Amino acid sequence: MRKDEEEEEDDALLWSRDIGRHAAGDFSFAVVQANEVLEDHSQIEIGRDATFAGVYDGHGGADASRYISNQLFLHLMRYAQESGTISEDVIRNAFSATEEGFLAHVRTTREIKPLIAATGSCCLVGVIWRGTLYLANLGDSRAVVGYLGRSNNIITEQLTRDHNASMEDVRQELKFLHPDDSNIVALKHGVWRIKGIIQVSRTIGDAYLKKPEFALDPSITRFRLTEPLRRPVLSAEPSVFTRTFLPQDKFVIFASDGLWEHLSNQQAAEIVHDHPREGIARRLIRTALQEAARKREMRYADIKKLDKGIRRFIHDDITVIVIYIDHEFLLGPKASVPELSIQGFADSVGPSKFSTLDGTN
Repeated sequence: MRKDEEEEEDDALLWSRDIGRHAAGDFSFAVVQANEVLEDHSQIEIGRDATFAGVYDGHGGADASRYISNQLFLHLMRYAQESGTISEDVIRNAFSATEEGFLAHVRTTREIKPLIAATGSCCLVGVIWRGTLYLANLGDSRAVVGYLGRSNNIITEQLTRDHNASMEDVRQELKFLHPDDSNIVALKHGVWRIKGIIQVSRTIGDAYLKKPEFALDPSITRFRLTEPLRRPVLSAEPSVFTRTFLPQDKFVIFASDGLWEHLSNQQAAEIVHDHPREGIARRLIRTALQEAARKREMRYADIKKLDKGIRRFIHDDITVIVIYIDHEFLLGPKASVPELSIQGFADSVGPSKFSTLDGTN
């Protein structure tokens, strides 16, 4: 066994479901914790005809990401059943209901837990149904498709837009929306941030940056605004995208930004293409951690010795879901697939509620 393979073994903070079946192929799922409290929440829901993947990268705590993992899929199913289909509008409505529900939760909780108003989460969702991928995204988690080129090489396409102030187009969008606010984006310690506080421009939660009623005590310097909030500076309106799968499409990688901080889209896709399916999500995380260690002149084996919380100085929580697309199952007769609901890192596996959508017209 190679030395780097030995270093990959037995990371107590890395959870994985190495291989499983969904309606149109295989999937692999892995999460690694870095924060004292895991802020990445995630799930896979598998039905006979549909697959749901969700990656929720929280910040300021786990309240928002945990709430999304408990509520967003249920909202999506309710709207899908009412309309009899999956659509971009169904997904938008599910996002809106989740945002409204979490802000209501903040309203009833903030007296005993004031900082819940500063808790938020990125939100990346993909639904595969009837040969089509429906995607919605808030923040800088990312979905990337890998497809075969003419020379059988793997080519990548980023399917989601990063809502992060590090992107020039995001800064221009914010300046356009807030022409009277010269401080809507500020460069702080070499990083572009909205109001000098937060990098992502679209989230679930972050109530204090959306409604004046959720203003925080000015003594909390980490979240202090230079002037009272007049209108929202963050949005909960997702970017929504639909892709009808093509024969050359092989897989989709869903991951929180902790992965993309260390691996490019192309690097990640080549790893998926060049290695066995089983354990591929875990392999992607380990490769990212090896790169994070290299940047600090460390080894992955050194990182594994660090306690959660301390590890956050080296890498973020990372969630990876790889969904393979096997076209013989995508539109053809359905294989016998167990209906499952899987919560990342929680080792929580149960029957999926997605079966209630099966057979809709």
